[in-house]
Amino acid sequence: MNRLAQVASLTDTGRRRRHNEDAYVCEPPLFAVADGMGGAQAGELASNLAAAALRDEGSRGGGEERVDELIQEANRRVYERQTQDSSATGMGTTMTVALVEDGHVAIGHVGDSRAYLIRDRRLEQLTEDHSLVAELVRSGKLSPEEAEGHPQRSVITRALGTDPDVDVDTFSVETKPGDLFLLCSDGLTAMVDDETILREVERNREDLTAASKALVKAANKGGGDDNITVVFFEIGAGGETGDTARTVTLPPIEGDDEATLDEHDGVPAVRVEEPARPRERHTGRGVLFALLALVLLVGICGFAAWGLWRSHFVGAEPDGHVAVYQGVPWNIVGNVKLYRAVYVSPLLTAQLSQAERKKLFDHTLRSDGSARAVVRRYEEQIGAK
Repeated sequence: MNRLAQVASLTDTGRRRRHNEDAYVCEPPLFAVADGMGGAQAGELASNLAAAALRDEGSRGGGEERVDELIQEANRRVYERQTQDSSATGMGTTMTVALVEDGHVAIGHVGDSRAYLIRDRRLEQLTEDHSLVAELVRSGKLSPEEAEGHPQRSVITRALGTDPDVDVDTFSVETKPGDLFLLCSDGLTAMVDDETILREVERNREDLTAASKALVKAANKGGGDDNITVVFFEIGAGGETGDTARTVTLPPIEGDDEATLDEHDGVPAVRVEEPARPRERHTGRGVLFALLALVLLVGICGFAAWGLWRSHFVGAEPDGHVAVYQGVPWNIVGNVKLYRAVYVSPLLTAQLSQAERKKLFDHTLRSDGSARAVVRRYEEQIGAK
């Protein structure tokens, strides 16, 4: 089996959550991250049930088949609990698992937590997000830049606990000495871009505990909107490398003192000049025209806002429940939402097929009645209660 050189793990509640719904496993050769959903208590319960299933089952056996078995067992425990306990109805969790073996790492994945490989100063995202926004990007309806600020970027389309069986992505990665693997919840990746992740890791490459703290600090500095969990493991001996894709490459770091800036560094000096003397002559007619134009503009904007606020669209809550919103599907500066939920359905996004999600979440503006009617048709078809 591969010799592991370093391992490290860290979880943090973040700045906006009162409870930590993340859980992780860091028990070599088995590693995992789970991010719960369904409300504070239910989400925390789901992720901890899933992590406990892995610890109980252990790493007996190997390969992608074993990783799939572990995740299926975790899914079974979460599903049984949420069907038997009314207070846990609708709960679920993401799960990304890595099992280190001789010459390779077997990975299993459900949801939008991620696995990364850092090799030769390059960062590769190994897993594919099972999220609504990721589907929209893959279908070409959203650009990667639009996805970053999308109001429903946290809605996942596949999770443990929503059905008796779960579809697990499994694959293996061939390893070589020095490979560094990172498992993390979306509380990191939603706040910190890939280049920053790589830079912080490279600055702390010899101390993975310090690297973990640096990533958590960066996520909190970026907003800390969600719980943050990171798990690292480094390969000390292994086989040959395979192909890589979706990588970010950093230029050489000249030195931490030069590369690290605080909020005051790198700010150019401001040249102060004498203020220009105000014009002594003003045209009264110009001022009047300006005031009239301003009043007209305010009136037009007010009418447009009134019309848009009467609009409705179908989306999904952070816990995965389909919802009808009043307003328009936009966020503006400061994470101010231009919409509010007026109906939350018992239907979960994970219960819909990809084609159904694509049709339902096209963000077409509708009347309140039309939006509710289309959601209820799916509720009747699927039997959501």
